[in-house]
Amino acid sequence: METFQDYHGDTVRLAFEKNSFSKPAKHVLAICRYKGQWLLTKHKQRGLEFPGGKVEAGETLEEAVRREVQEETGAILGEVQLIGEYEVESKDGSFVKAIFYGEAKELQNNAYYYETEGPQLVGQDLLEKRFGEEFSFIMKDSVIEKSIRFIGFPTEDSHFNFVKGLAQK
Repeated sequence: METFQDYHGDTVRLAFEKNSFSKPAKHVLAICRYKGQWLLTKHKQRGLEFPGGKVEAGETLEEAVRREVQEETGAILGEVQLIGEYEVESKDGSFVKAIFYGEAKELQNNAYYYETEGPQLVGQDLLEKRFGEEFSFIMKDSVIEKSIRFIGFPTEDSHFNFVKGLAQK
């Protein structure tokens, strides 16, 4: 488990395994790709970020991540993999978010994208671009970099092995 401070100075604990914290994840983050590019959404207030949000009553984490990605980007995910969880602890309390990786198999046009302006595709150099002012504070945190590196990017060979491993499960 790694511990660090986020963009706002809150304490973040990150673990690349399931059920790492005393409370269950009630939020999801979807690190996803579509046709070789990173699939983000443009939040109306925060800027570019990976899709995600709260788990609704009666939903599993996987159902929530699929719904959030579809609502915010129009994407239909293929297989998804839970890669880890992180807990954010602030003066106002704490929450746990589950991190998923998935590849979109289809990108549909939504009539409405909720609190976002729809899908945004970003090339391979996301780890460098994410510090631009058009990106959300969420993208600037170590959770994003560490998750992308855990998946195996930017090294294409390790990505292939990670995705190959998904297909064998």
